[in-house]
Amino acid sequence: MWDLTTGRRIGRPLTGHTGEVCAVATAVLDGRPVALTGSSDGTVRVWDLTTCQQTGPPLTGHAAAVGAVATAVLNGRLVAVTGGSDGTVRVWDLTTREQTGQLFTGQDGWVYSVATTVLDGRPVAVTGCQDGTVRVREPATGGQVGERLVGHDGWVTAVATAVVGGRPVAVTGGDDGTVRTWDLTTGGQAGPALVFPLPVRAVAVAPDGRLVVGFGWEVAVLARR
Repeated sequence: MWDLTTGRRIGRPLTGHTGEVCAVATAVLDGRPVALTGSSDGTVRVWDLTTCQQTGPPLTGHAAAVGAVATAVLNGRLVAVTGGSDGTVRVWDLTTREQTGQLFTGQDGWVYSVATTVLDGRPVAVTGCQDGTVRVREPATGGQVGERLVGHDGWVTAVATAVVGGRPVAVTGGDDGTVRTWDLTTGGQAGPALVFPLPVRAVAVAPDGRLVVGFGWEVAVLARR
C-alpha cells in the first residue's frame, strides 16, 4: 500500500500467495477496508488493510491462475467476482467465503478482466476474454445479458466501468492496441475506438471522467467526453 500524497509505503507487504499476484481489488467488508488479490496459485485472498493480515481462509475453486477480481453487492451482501485462466467466472460470498450463484461458463479461453456495475437496477459483471469478446453477466444467475460485445481483435486484457450521461458504460482495452467504449444499455459501441501503438494492459476511469490507459510500458491520461 502507498500513500498517494507522500508516495511512501504504508504498513508492510501482504505476503502469503505462492505464485504471482495477478489482480487486486479493494472494498469495505464489515466496516473495515480490505484488499482482494488473485494469484497464479489459483487462490483469492482477502486482506485487512488496517492490520495488513490475511482474514479468513483463501477462496479456492479455480483450477488455474486467477487473473481478474472485482466486487459487487448482491442481495445486500458483498461478493467477489473472479475470472481465471480455467475459462470460468466465479462469484463468492465474502462473509461465508463460499461460492454462491452460478458458475459463468461459455468463455473461450482465459477470462482476463472483470469489472462490475449496475444495469437496469441489478448488479452485472462485465468480462473480457481471450476470445476477443466482452460479455455482460448477472452474478445471481450466471446468465448472459444481451449479445456478446464484439470488436476487439485479440485478447480483451482490461475492463473498467463508469456512468456517462446517466448510462452505464464499459471501457475495454485489448491486445489489438485499441480502447473501446460500450453502451451497456444498447450493447453498441459508443464512439470510435482509441488506437495505441502497443497492446493495452490496463484501463481506468477517474472520478473527473478522464480515462487512464496503460499500454506497453507507458501510461496515458486522456480527456474523454
